[in-house]
Amino acid sequence: MNGADTAWIIVATALVLLMTLPGLALFYGGLVRARNVLSVFMHCYAIACLMSILWFVAGYSIAFGEGGSGYWGGLGKLLLSGVDAESLSGTLPEVLFFAFQMTFAIITPALIVGAYVERIGFGFVLLFSALWMLLCYAPVVHWVWGGGMLADGGIFGDVGVKDFAGGIVVHETAGIAALVLAVFLGARKNQTTPPHNPGMVMMGAALLWVGWFGFNGGSQLAADGGAAMALTVTHISAAMASLTWALWERIKFGKASLVGMVTGTIAGLASITPASGFVGPVEAMIIGAVAGILCQEAVNLIRNVVKIDDTLDVFAVHGVGGIFGTIMIAVFGAGSWAAQLGSLVIVGVFTLVVTVVLIFVVRAITPLRVDEETEVNGLDLAVHGERAYDVSS
Repeated sequence: MNGADTAWIIVATALVLLMTLPGLALFYGGLVRARNVLSVFMHCYAIACLMSILWFVAGYSIAFGEGGSGYWGGLGKLLLSGVDAESLSGTLPEVLFFAFQMTFAIITPALIVGAYVERIGFGFVLLFSALWMLLCYAPVVHWVWGGGMLADGGIFGDVGVKDFAGGIVVHETAGIAALVLAVFLGARKNQTTPPHNPGMVMMGAALLWVGWFGFNGGSQLAADGGAAMALTVTHISAAMASLTWALWERIKFGKASLVGMVTGTIAGLASITPASGFVGPVEAMIIGAVAGILCQEAVNLIRNVVKIDDTLDVFAVHGVGGIFGTIMIAVFGAGSWAAQLGSLVIVGVFTLVVTVVLIFVVRAITPLRVDEETEVNGLDLAVHGERAYDVSS
């Protein structure tokens, strides 16, 4: 065990949890109507709790177990069987590696929340998220990070896919699942209501930005120059994408918005995520510069051309950003074109199929969408019996 590595990953684990609670919850919560903000908080919080338990019970074993195959890790580490305070994973206590990866398993299904806010059944959220994490996310983790079929020595030969912190594992899977769910749900009754609290959106984005240092810097799994470089390029990409998103808004609409600028931040962060261990600051600036415009145009495409109500633009920002960053690894010569593109296609098709099947299964058990009256009146009071704001008090 290395004490410095261990200390840094303990900090990084806390930072990644900060991304979901409260970062993502505030970011998404501020973007919806006031009558739905608590439902968004509830989705994020409940998913964080449920994924933690499921990752402990089976998810970690499926992703990082040692008795499986190229397709899954097996069930040898159910309930952390055989893992104690003395067990090591590289230079880290294995229980810390488990906890760090658990925070990734929390935020990935939580990202999907943005696609279905304001109209989905709470029971559906819990059951779908649980099954999706175990049957879609965990196997993909094994394929890419757990020594599975897409890693070095797998189906692409000695040089497997390069995905430093989750462009494929986190952002592509969540983005595609979000888009599929949005299609099955159909559009909201009212799509014209502006974000109820842009200040809350900014605070959430700022917390995500800070937490992302743990997300990308921690993925080095060591306290060294590689972690420092990953953290630095992450910041540069986020800053650049924020500026290009705002500039592109100013050119197109005459005004640069706060919500737009901080959405650009998230686009830059998602895009640099897979490449953060393989590029330098100049490449990061290029990735961020393109991401701010590319993801904004993807939002316009999904929303106004294809007319899919992916409410908070999960696919356009996270999905497109993660895919773009994964491709840029090959563009800059740090990865194989065959492995990068092939893995994107394999994981994309797998995610699409698993998500569609799970939607059919889960909606046969619990309703996918709330009734019209609940949607109009807001999910906070109708589903959870609470209001976020009581102006009479």
